[in-house]
Amino acid sequence: MVMTVFLVEDDPSIFRSLEEKLGQWQLRVEGPADFHDVMGSFSEMQPHLVILDIGLPAFDGFHWCREIRAASNVPIIFLSSRDHPMDQVMAMNMGADDFIQKPFNADVLLAKIQAILRRTYSYGEEKPDVVEWNGSVLDLKRGIIRSGGTEVDLTKNEFFILTVLVESRNEIVSRDELIRKLWDDERFVNDNTLTVNINRLRSKLGEIGLGDAIVTKKGMGYMATAE
Repeated sequence: MVMTVFLVEDDPSIFRSLEEKLGQWQLRVEGPADFHDVMGSFSEMQPHLVILDIGLPAFDGFHWCREIRAASNVPIIFLSSRDHPMDQVMAMNMGADDFIQKPFNADVLLAKIQAILRRTYSYGEEKPDVVEWNGSVLDLKRGIIRSGGTEVDLTKNEFFILTVLVESRNEIVSRDELIRKLWDDERFVNDNTLTVNINRLRSKLGEIGLGDAIVTKKGMGYMATAE
C-alpha cells in the first residue's frame, strides 16, 4: 500500500528533494494547494503522516498542528530550522510525534518516518510465535531456528532476513526489497552488509542441513525453498 505524506513546506527545493527521496520508498508526497487553507488540502487527502514547518505563509506550523489535532490523530513531524527548546516543547505538547531540526539528514528523517508509520499502522497485528519451515521451527520470540534437538542462534539481522524469506517461501525476494524491509525495521544496512548476512545465515543453516535452502537467483534476489 502506498502511503501519503502531507508535506507543509514552503521551500520548493526542500519539498522537491523530500518528494524524490521518499518517493524512492513508495511514499507519495503531497503539499497544500493553498497555504491559507492547509486544512482543506489535509481533509481532501487524508494523509497517513504530516510533516510541518513552523515558519509558513499566513499561519505558522503550530496553528496547523492544533487544527489537525482537533480533527485527527494522524502522526505529525515538525521539520524546522528553529532551535529554541521551547519550540520543541510546544510541538510535543500540541501532539507532535517528533521534532527534527534543519538542516537534516534525509536518511535519518526517512528512518523516523518509517518507524512512526510502522508503529501507527502495524501496531496490534497478530503474528504467530513459531513458523514451520522444511521440518524446522522458527521461534519468532527467541530469534532462533530449531531442527530436531539442535538450536541455531542467529543475529537479529540474520533472523529478520530468514523470516522475510520464509514468509515468501518459494518466491523470489529481491535484494532491494530485503534492504528496504531492514531499513523499515530500523536496521541500517547496505548492499555489502546484506551479502555478508546472507552468507553467514547460509553457514549457520548448514548446521541443521538447510544451508542450500536459501537459493540465490542471479540478478533477481533470494528465495527460501520449501518442500
